Amino acid sequence: MLNRVILIGRLTRDPELRYTPAGVAVTQFTIAVDRPFSGSNGEREADFIPVVTWRQLAETCANYLRKGRLTAVEGRIQVRNYENNEGKRVYVTEVIADNVRFLESNRDGGQREESYGGGDGYNAGGGSSRPAQPSRNNNVDPFKDDGRPIDISEDDLPF
Repeated sequence: MLNRVILIGRLTRDPELRYTPAGVAVTQFTIAVDRPFSGSNGEREADFIPVVTWRQLAETCANYLRKGRLTAVEGRIQVRNYENNEGKRVYVTEVIADNVRFLESNRDGGQREESYGGGDGYNAGGGSSRPAQPSRNNNVDPFKDDGRPIDISEDDLPF
């Protein structure tokens, strides 16, 4: 069985950060994802997908994501249900994200992509609690020869 989803869209509002009674961070936000076709009136339609992140990823999303920012979300679809105050069963479908990529940066107008993972705290390696590290892509080739000597001290060498 496979339950995997990848979405790219814009946040409809700032993320909402809360903590469980056990002190675990959880963030909820919604992204608007354009449909690949126009509606009957010729306007582009969008789906509004609720996203949930947990632990370190939740705190990172709350700190850096803002309304309108283009974001990629990877995760799984989860359907849960509860009984509301009127005794009616309510079903909620949401994406539980384990990787969020910030596709735009406030500082440089969208030139950098940052990726944060480990959203639900579970992974194939045994559930490491190691904090997620950003993966930065500046579209600059670090191995490009610009003709200048490379300044490396003896302390920087691994041997």
